[in-house]
Amino acid sequence: MVTENGSGVETGAEPRPARPWRVGLSGKLLLLTILFVMVAEILIYVPSVANFRLNWLSDRLAAAHTAALVLDAAPSGMVPESLANQILKSIGARAVAMKMGNQRRLLAASDMPTGLTQDIDMRQFSWWQSIVDAFETLLTCKPGDVIRVVGAAPMGGDFLEIILDEAPLCKAMWTFSVNILMLSLAISCITAMLLFFALHYLLVLPMWRITSNMIAFRADPENPSRIIADSGRQDEIGTAEEELGAMQRELASMLHQQSRLAALGLAVSKINHDLRNLLASAQLFSDQLSTSPDPKVQRFAPKLMRALERAIAFCQSTLSYGGAQEPPPERKTVEVEPLIEEVHEALGLGLDVPIRWIVAVERGLTVEADHDQLFRVLVNITRNAAQALEARGTRDPARDQIRITGRREGSVAIIEVSDTRPGVAEKARAHLFQAFQGSARAGGTGLGLAIAAELVRAHGGEIRLVPGTIGATFSITIPDRAVDLSTRRGERANA
Repeated sequence: MVTENGSGVETGAEPRPARPWRVGLSGKLLLLTILFVMVAEILIYVPSVANFRLNWLSDRLAAAHTAALVLDAAPSGMVPESLANQILKSIGARAVAMKMGNQRRLLAASDMPTGLTQDIDMRQFSWWQSIVDAFETLLTCKPGDVIRVVGAAPMGGDFLEIILDEAPLCKAMWTFSVNILMLSLAISCITAMLLFFALHYLLVLPMWRITSNMIAFRADPENPSRIIADSGRQDEIGTAEEELGAMQRELASMLHQQSRLAALGLAVSKINHDLRNLLASAQLFSDQLSTSPDPKVQRFAPKLMRALERAIAFCQSTLSYGGAQEPPPERKTVEVEPLIEEVHEALGLGLDVPIRWIVAVERGLTVEADHDQLFRVLVNITRNAAQALEARGTRDPARDQIRITGRREGSVAIIEVSDTRPGVAEKARAHLFQAFQGSARAGGTGLGLAIAAELVRAHGGEIRLVPGTIGATFSITIPDRAVDLSTRRGERANA
């Protein structure tokens, strides 16, 4: 069975199946490096083997040139057969011939073949054709194949031609290919290892560190030690670490806040249940007090009854809505001045309290709102102001003031609550209307402003901190009907 604890983390879940083995990032980099180096070596090998074949044939022609000079310099062109065979053997040819004008002269011959496998003209060739011919020699060469090679002739002849066995050429080309392969493997391994260690240090290790941190953070996201530490890198890896760390800090703060809210909600629900019973008992006692003939009792008993009824109703609504969701407002026409007087009495700011209470509300101002919810909004804001003024230490009635003004702009009622405190700190302004984050007072929870903002938004209104004022000024805007407040703000900005 899967359950959730207060932090929203699943417990008792079945363990995940083990992942199948697969090649890691380091292995992939190594394999790809070897593959790309081998591809590069193949691209180098293809023209190299064709060039090797041409050079091998050119060397044989150069040796034939020298042999032709020796054979042509012999008296009457007669060379002993033993010497001719020795010359042919030294150049690896079966015959050497030269054409001058219309005459074709066979300078030396030994063991002439009955047929030729291929004619190769070294005087004119293309690279593409030489590559094709090279691989044809490698793949189709057989013992006994004979080729004819034609090249430029010395001493002004038209051309020089030699008859060769193809097997020595094929063997030399295979030897060259094996050497190239071994060299390519050596270069590939060295290059792959160098790239592997470089990429492993620059990419794989940082990615492994980030991945390990993400796994550890997921296991315990509320542990501050699991937040990744900045390595100080100035590249994309460093940016990823910074953004991951910022995201983890925000998530840890959010989870901590949710855990606190969950624990607080459970505690409030338990306390609220018993508090409702105590308030009901207090209501019974207040009913008996209302029968007292004392004038002061007769004056304050209705207000006490009203406060107890409001508290009981609020406790009931908290239990009904789970303590986190306010009931929809029951909007009626509410007179603002009597409501402000109720707030004044609820705060207990009498003559013995050195805080001046100033009310400047348009005569007969009314607002379409839920009486109890608007009362809570004003109590929360004014109580925060009173606590901020009392926290200053020294008391000065001429300086410490709470001022409430109210006016109507068409179908919108505006109530402003201001005080002469030092102001709201910049740190608190960023999360002013968020629970547990907007408090500027040591030990405060910030719930007062958060509740006030929620109740005002339920009326389709807006609450904001007015900038550029002495102390703190909160403006509450409540429309009588669905009014686009953003349009009104734009009109005021253009005015």
